[in-house]
Amino acid sequence: MQTTVRRCIAGALMVGGTVGVVACGGSSGSGSSSGTSASASASASKSNGPSWCGGKKISLALADGFGDNNWRQITSAEAKDEASKCPSVTSYKHTDGQGNTQKAISDVQGLAAQGTNAIVDFPDAGKAMLPALRQAYKAGVVVVPYRVSPGGTAGQDYSAYVATDFKKAGVLWGQWLVKALPNGGNVVNLGGPPANSQSLDEYAGMQSVLKDHPEIKFVGTTPYNVTNWDPAQTQKVVTALLAKYPKIDAITTDFGAALASSFGAFKQAGRKVPAVATEDSNQLSCDREKMLPTDPGFKLFTVDSQNWMVRYAVDWAVAKASGGKLPTTQVPQLAFEDSISKQPNAPKCDSTLPGTAFLSSHLNHDQILAALK
Repeated sequence: MQTTVRRCIAGALMVGGTVGVVACGGSSGSGSSSGTSASASASASKSNGPSWCGGKKISLALADGFGDNNWRQITSAEAKDEASKCPSVTSYKHTDGQGNTQKAISDVQGLAAQGTNAIVDFPDAGKAMLPALRQAYKAGVVVVPYRVSPGGTAGQDYSAYVATDFKKAGVLWGQWLVKALPNGGNVVNLGGPPANSQSLDEYAGMQSVLKDHPEIKFVGTTPYNVTNWDPAQTQKVVTALLAKYPKIDAITTDFGAALASSFGAFKQAGRKVPAVATEDSNQLSCDREKMLPTDPGFKLFTVDSQNWMVRYAVDWAVAKASGGKLPTTQVPQLAFEDSISKQPNAPKCDSTLPGTAFLSSHLNHDQILAALK
């Protein structure tokens, strides 16, 4: 099974005074964001690092099922930055499954066979990853899948699952659509690979709100039009939808950066970009800024892209393996931009960063630039 899913930086990583190899195959903010991971805000001693950093020396790896896009580039840089805070992490590796389920499985198996103490895993292939994660866990490795559920049970199949409530993101989108479309309208929902839990949960969250607003209805494929979180595929899907539906009043999608790649399709069709509810993307906000003179009614709402969610998983894995204080495994969903209320932020374009940046990232400006080189 092969899936292209979103969301490493090649070279050597200095962690805890030693060099760890970062194996990399490629990739939702101002870099000065005041937000931090739960554990990063914990008190730290000068000698031992944050509270989640115990005294036992360990090796750590981030295993991505897919790494080849900007969301993953920023996310892997967030993981590397978080690991660097703990001097007990003496070796750090990153693997990229390249969207190939068998390679992702082999990566986890290889890391366990090499004696890696802790593995943080983005199980893009979902339940197909569970046997490999369980095997590593039974072999004594601290195994922490995050963001996408592999199924199974924490404490039996892996050490912990670091989760976020994607239904909450859908609820936030649904509530905003009610404001953005006071007279109702047609909504197109774009999602990732078939049957992925994130896109399904987001749709369920929107439905929990929109069931009371029948004037707002979804058109196209439900629960979502499959894009594989791939910009090229997103453009194809949007082009087809524009040809099929003469009236589209809003688009919801869990990868705003990919949606921005399809704006040319609207221009070719002679149509304005409708209201958009998605995750934040510098490209999306910058494109909107350019369109405002001719399309002042372009409405945009974003939730935080959560690149920093990987920090929670790193914190938990390091804490368990090194003897530190275990942090939370629950990551909140947060609104980030709203062109209507301007709360918590109005949409903002940072022209000093590439369009592939995420202004909700917890990396600083220079770290974002380095991650996206």
